[in-house]
Amino acid sequence: MVRAVTSPYYRYRHAKMLHSLRVGLAMLASILATTGIDIPHGIWSSVTLLVVIGGLQHHGNIRKKAAERAAGTLLGASIGLLLIVQQNIVGSLPLTYVLMAIVASICAWFAIGSAGYIGLLTAITMCIVAGHGDNLIDVGLWRTLNVLIGIVIALAFSFAFPLHATYSWRYGLAANLRECASIYARLLEGETIAEEEQVKRFLQINKRLVQLRALMPSVAKEIEVPQAKLEEIQRLHRSVLSALELLATGPLMNADAAARSAYANRCGAEVRAVRAILLSTARGLRFGHPARFGIPAAAPLAKGSSATAAALPPDWQGPYWLGQRLAEQVDRLRALLLETEPNWNIERHERAARIV
Repeated sequence: MVRAVTSPYYRYRHAKMLHSLRVGLAMLASILATTGIDIPHGIWSSVTLLVVIGGLQHHGNIRKKAAERAAGTLLGASIGLLLIVQQNIVGSLPLTYVLMAIVASICAWFAIGSAGYIGLLTAITMCIVAGHGDNLIDVGLWRTLNVLIGIVIALAFSFAFPLHATYSWRYGLAANLRECASIYARLLEGETIAEEEQVKRFLQINKRLVQLRALMPSVAKEIEVPQAKLEEIQRLHRSVLSALELLATGPLMNADAAARSAYANRCGAEVRAVRAILLSTARGLRFGHPARFGIPAAAPLAKGSSATAAALPPDWQGPYWLGQRLAEQVDRLRALLLETEPNWNIERHERAARIV
């Protein structure tokens, strides 16, 4: 059981269950840390906990959200405390209302942009601490303390069975590369792919592709790789998928068995080499073994030539050159993943830490 829970792939397959369990335990810890020892206004600790960790399962996201929450909380709490002080000194509620409206307007300006969450949390925390300007100073201080307690508990539980976005990104990319290898190999087989099945498979690959893009900001923070490199990997993956979609709807997919056999005699070795690279790259991503990223020596990628294309029937020249571009994109994707392997191979770092 311990081995299963500590397995990254197990945590990836059961991420929702582990996330819900983690949030439930964090909520219990928040209650015990505040209400259990009679800290006033302890509910705000639980509210903060849910804001920071409730809808975020990946470690990189939680750290980012907690940092933004802390910045917005400290700024909002400071503004709220200043509003309470000026209310006690001046004693004018209309002035306090106007000041709160001005602060809310400024926060709304920043809430639409890159610092949106900080701006929004600043305004919310100001209201939590100051109320409508009629809170006592000790109430504001206690609420500020409770919000910070919630952030600390959320961060602490993010390290319990951490759900790294990097693993989800790797396993999703590996699954897509396996699917691409399967589709490409079937282009040389006599059995055509039914249109309904073909649409279903490409929709599933595209769905994963969209999910991978959503993970990239968290992955970049977790493994300290510039997001531009992850964008390049995403672009190459999308190019591979686009080329496959064109091949799957072109003359090669609709050809009869004899025509496919003739094409396989000319280009089958290249197709099988590309398939082998896709599968070896997928295995490397899945298991974290960079040695699996090598191009099979027995079937090296051949460079396209005009002579080879000229020997093909006119209908096959388009698929031939498109296959060459596909091979180039696959090889560049493999090379880029191998270049960034020291960063995304988290297992290697964990093994090294255990040895040390």
